[in-house]
Parts: sequence; C-alpha cells; structure tokens
Amino acid sequence: MEYKDYYKILGVERTATQAEIKKAYRKLARKYHPDVNPGDKSSEQRFKEINEAQEVLTDPEKRRKYDQLGSQYQQWQQSGQPGSDFDWSQWYGAGKASPYGAPGGGRVEYRDIGDMFGGGGGFSDFFESLFGGMGGAGTRARARAPQRGQDYEQPVDITLEEAFGGAARLLHLGDRRLEVKIPAGVKTGSKVRMAGEGAPGGAGSGDLFLKINVLPHHTFERKGNDLYRDVDVDLYTAILGGEVRVATLSGNISLRIPPETQSGRTIRLQGQGMPSLQNPQQRGDLYVKVRVKLPTKLSEQEKTLFKQLAQLRQ
Repeated sequence: MEYKDYYKILGVERTATQAEIKKAYRKLARKYHPDVNPGDKSSEQRFKEINEAQEVLTDPEKRRKYDQLGSQYQQWQQSGQPGSDFDWSQWYGAGKASPYGAPGGGRVEYRDIGDMFGGGGGFSDFFESLFGGMGGAGTRARARAPQRGQDYEQPVDITLEEAFGGAARLLHLGDRRLEVKIPAGVKTGSKVRMAGEGAPGGAGSGDLFLKINVLPHHTFERKGNDLYRDVDVDLYTAILGGEVRVATLSGNISLRIPPETQSGRTIRLQGQGMPSLQNPQQRGDLYVKVRVKLPTKLSEQEKTLFKQLAQLRQ
C-alpha cells in the first residue's frame, strides 16, 4: 500500500493550524474543482486527493492517528528499509480489518466526494484501511449514497459553416426525439451538454454530452477563432493594385490589393473570422494569402511587350 502525505498534498507544514489547513484546502479546491476543469481527469484526481487530505487533517482524531503513523513510517524509511516492507496491519481501521475495508469485509463509506463525478469511490484504499473503523469520530460513517446516473457521450460532425452560424441536430433516444441546439463558435472538442438526458440513477439521471467534430473545409483553415485562406490575384492587379472579390463565411467582400503586392503576402481582415463561443458578437480575423497567377498562352505581341519590359528593368 502506498503512503499518502496529506500535508504535502495540501502544501502545508506538519505543524499547520486548522485555519491554515482550511485556507490551503479552499484555495486548491477552487483551482481543481471539476466545474472549473470539465473533463480533465488529472484535475479530478487531484480534487479527490485534496478532499481526502482535508478529511483527515481537519478531524482531530484522524489527524492524531495519521501523525503517529507518519512518524513511524518516516523512521522506517530513514533506517534504510523499503516502504513496501512496512507493516501496515497495526494501523488498519479497527480490529482485524482487511486492507480494503472495514472489519468483516463490509466496506464503510464516508462523505462520498465521488458523487460529483457521477459515481465511483471517493477515498483511497490508504484512507479506508486506516480510518474504515472510525465511524464515531468526526465524520459519521454511512452506507453509500444513491448514485447519479452515468453520463453519455455522442460524437457529432458539423461543417465549418454550421460552427460559424450555429446548428441543430435531431437525436433519437429510444422512442423519444430530441432536438439539440449547437451554438455558434464551437470547435473540435467542444461539448454540448444536455442535462438529465443520460442514464437514470438513484440520485438523478446523468447528462448527455455531444462531442463536436468540425469537418475540414475546402477553402478555410481554422486556428482558434481566426480563419486562413488563399486568394488568386492576376499579375496586373498585383503590380498596379486594385480590388478582388473574396468569399468569407458571412458573404463576399472587396479586398484592396496594394500596388506591387508580392505573391505570398498575407492581408488581415479584422472581424471576419469565427465567432467566440463565449461571446458570439466578438469574432476572430480572416487572413488572406495572395497567390499571384501568371498569364499563360501569351500572344506574340504580349511576348514582345514583356521582352521590352524586361529590357527596361535591366
């Protein structure tokens, strides 16, 4: 069994007061809360560790027992012994408890922080082994609370045009038909949540998440909320300057080409990119890369004029 350093998890000294422990816990809990980091498994695991640490260090009886264990465990390591050989049996919750639960094999659960993640045990085997029999101290032991239903995830493909203006999808859930609105500004990896449309459970149904995949576009490349595209410009417009029509996702616009524009030059069109998911009124930019197209099938007269131009340039 792996020893857990609860003081290190909360980032406090072993002599920390209750006020210092609670302050450290609140700061870390805000940072790693699943509502702040949706879908981030590492933050979810960190949040569980933080809750487990404060469960022990804010309970005087649990902290006393944990500190006694920590002192002996440190002495064991300092003597050069491997941590895996440490005798944990004397520290099991009460009586002759197994390493994975309370006496007699019946697992005792505490305040189940796993409920907010849609199921799963809240505390580690380390915690359960040490405190599984301490139902009368601090936190009251209880049977596992009813679990929330499982969340479902469904991939959905949309076009770039649908991501630009928003879209709708009609889903069939058993004998029900559900119309889902996909907001403007979504990108590949975005999730649209349909509350209560997941699996049923004793503590309420789970949610349905549509995982968005924006299909590649034949003209535009998307980077964040900015768009990129190429536009062909004839040689004469590139040299003398002029205007060309450029298609955007919101319609055609006129793009001014400065005189002597080199092939490969990029011109920025502010506010012609994708809408922001958080604020659709704000849009990214469109970057247009000029590709100068050389004339072909020249007449003899055109060739003569180009030769004259070449001689003038020399």
